[in-house]
Amino acid sequence: MATATATNRNGTNASAKSAKVPMVAQPLSNEPAEIASNINYHVHYSPHFSPFKFEPEQAFFATAESVRDRLVQHWDETYLHYHKVDPKQTYYLSMEYLQGRTLTNAIGNLNVQNAYADALNKLGHELEEITEQEKDAALGNGGLGRLASCFLDSMATLNLPAWGYGLRYKYGLFKQKITKEGQEEVAEDWLEKFSPWEVVRHDLVFPVRFFGQVEVNPNGSRKWVGGEVVQALAYDVPIPGYKTKNTNSLRLWEAKASAQDFDLFQFNDGQYESAAQLHSQAQQICAVLYPGDATESGKILRLKQQFFLCSASLQDIILRFKQRKSGKGSWQWSEFPNKVAVQLNDTHPTLAVPELMRLLMDEEGLGWDEAWDVTTRTVAYTNHTVLPEALEKWSQTIMWKLLPRHMEIIQEIDKRFIDMVRATRSDLESKISSMRILDDNPQKPVVRMANLCVVAAHKVNGVAQLHSDILKAELFADYVSIWPNKLQNKTNGITPRRWLRFCNPELSNIITKWLKTDQWITNLDLLVGLRQFADNADLQAEWASAKMANKKRLAQYIQRVTGVSIDPNSLFDIQVKRIHEYKRQLLNILGAIYRYKKLKEMSPEERKNTTPRTIMIGGKAFATYTNAKRIVKLVNDVGDVVNSDPEVNSYLKVVFVPNYNVSVAEVLIPGSELSQHISTAGMEASGTSNMKFSLNGCLIIGTLDGANVEIREEIGDENFFLFGATADQVPGLRKEREDGLFKPDPRFEEAKKFIRSGAFGSYDYNPLLDSLEGNSGYGRGDYFLVGYDFPSYMDAQERVDKAYKDRKKWLKSSILSTAGSGKFSSDRTISQYAKEIWNIEECRVP
Repeated sequence: MATATATNRNGTNASAKSAKVPMVAQPLSNEPAEIASNINYHVHYSPHFSPFKFEPEQAFFATAESVRDRLVQHWDETYLHYHKVDPKQTYYLSMEYLQGRTLTNAIGNLNVQNAYADALNKLGHELEEITEQEKDAALGNGGLGRLASCFLDSMATLNLPAWGYGLRYKYGLFKQKITKEGQEEVAEDWLEKFSPWEVVRHDLVFPVRFFGQVEVNPNGSRKWVGGEVVQALAYDVPIPGYKTKNTNSLRLWEAKASAQDFDLFQFNDGQYESAAQLHSQAQQICAVLYPGDATESGKILRLKQQFFLCSASLQDIILRFKQRKSGKGSWQWSEFPNKVAVQLNDTHPTLAVPELMRLLMDEEGLGWDEAWDVTTRTVAYTNHTVLPEALEKWSQTIMWKLLPRHMEIIQEIDKRFIDMVRATRSDLESKISSMRILDDNPQKPVVRMANLCVVAAHKVNGVAQLHSDILKAELFADYVSIWPNKLQNKTNGITPRRWLRFCNPELSNIITKWLKTDQWITNLDLLVGLRQFADNADLQAEWASAKMANKKRLAQYIQRVTGVSIDPNSLFDIQVKRIHEYKRQLLNILGAIYRYKKLKEMSPEERKNTTPRTIMIGGKAFATYTNAKRIVKLVNDVGDVVNSDPEVNSYLKVVFVPNYNVSVAEVLIPGSELSQHISTAGMEASGTSNMKFSLNGCLIIGTLDGANVEIREEIGDENFFLFGATADQVPGLRKEREDGLFKPDPRFEEAKKFIRSGAFGSYDYNPLLDSLEGNSGYGRGDYFLVGYDFPSYMDAQERVDKAYKDRKKWLKSSILSTAGSGKFSSDRTISQYAKEIWNIEECRVP
């Protein structure tokens, strides 16, 4: 809008309205009129734009700053309370957080949504329009990052003294654009202006070193010197609990160089790039999440990111421990694990192990045995995958180059582990080469990060029962024989605040009405009380109308972002997650292609008897993952053909939803009726979107993989459309395939042939389809069993079509799906971590 006055959707002149509201700071008020004054105060006295503008964007930043006033008050009280009580605290280290938008969540957790809605009306704006102005914080990629964010919400809601540590990525992973060529990656722009939620802590700066060499002092102690040193600067984001004062922190590190690292002489001599070399190298560290690592420089940058997170966080943790101990008489380092728990979210922060050892030995003067005792009692590790390519292995050459002192420490940990196994478990001699940390294969010597985590952590956990069982029986079986109590299961969970209460208010209000309480928001097990009403016609009618309202909202969204109009009366079938061959979006689209071909072959009368369906697929393919990008292209090409085919498009639509993120999920999930969680059994550690869909009354078609197993147990197998091989069958099926014993289903062959016929355009899909052909060889032999599972998948889809026609039965299943989702609250998961791994307790701010 070019004018200096804004007109919102109601046509009201917002600037004229705001002129009548006094500009008075009222940071802690609950009254709409005073909140409006506080927002107006920020418009004028915390300005970020030219004066005289009060458009939705300006209103958003001023509203966020008004909310932040209250968060800062709670934050300071929480910080002081923790300092005074000095409880044991957890520090959660993760390379990813997928926070989504903050405004709706913050005013929801503070219980001031209505007051803010009224205040914005007084200023001529609508809350819904203002929340839409916020960009998602682009600090994560998929389930791993979103899990971390759900965990932070639960830690604060449960009043646990716990912090998150991460990196402040300027450009995130990428923003996904869909063109005729398929997926295009462009940089995220969430920090293009600024984030109103973060507070920079200029007093918290730590040096982080790379490269250099190790000096040995005359007394035998060692010190890492030389190389390049960058500064880690802390940015804090407040994490409010639901209806509690406790407000924890997510501390994000940014890398920078200091003024003295800028060579003025070189600059004035015209050597501009070399003058600012360290500045540009520092900026690269937090530029992008998961930079491409095909080159050596890419690998070094990724390793720098991981070490930067670990080193800055541990220096901060140690400083806070020492500050709390100062003035309290004498203390020992052996007390450190009684005050500090460090959780490694996957293998990315593994370097916390050698870095804590280095800080304790080289900086604090501890001997090896004492430092190792402290480290192993402090650190715990969550494993998120059994995929070999995701279990990180770093080149020893690169590690020696970038982190020479840490490689010495890792070598020593490896040596001592081997000595321990030989001394106590001679029966494991033949297993040592696979269990040890260093793989000294002369062709490609690597450091196995997962092995280092398992050796060093006092507890290791999987993230769903099936996944933890696989870890115990296969991946980490030999370690379990040494340390039988080290491995645990902690089935993942999701926060019911963001994933039901705030994203689906219609359904939430119905649940509260029928349960006669809103206590389910923090005690999700209470949802089981809905079971007794599952057959009630009144509840079913209310349930159906809430679902229809959400479907209409979703249809409007799809029309806006893709230009495709979809029918809210059709079955909304959704698969949204990272695009990966093991998640099998290819199985979904092949099924859709077969459905399209059959519809084309039917008479108009036959088509009328089918169940109309809208299939939506969304997710980002990693920039260098060619086959995943081909799948994105195929979905779009199929959609172009199907959606413009007048014979079929009232019975089938195929839509690719671009740039899937948290905010998109908050529209998709409440409007979904069927969701697909169809990974090859044994490959998805848990999955958490399955829990979000289930919680919102969406039925699942899926395999017995990850948390699907437990969801099906909780909601009842009659409310779950099951298909596919089981995890224990998969190895045998792969062997049969290699031996040439696989017989493909004719429907599967028909679908592939239809693509090859050019029905969906001239793009060459042979390289993608080739991955499903042959019996063995790299990128061939259908490793993910798409062909094997195709017939049972198609049969399950037929059951879906039939079930959807029986509205009463479908609604009952939908209600039972929500009613059985209580177990999957992240509050339950985090309570278990707190009791069984971290040994921390509630520390409620009075």
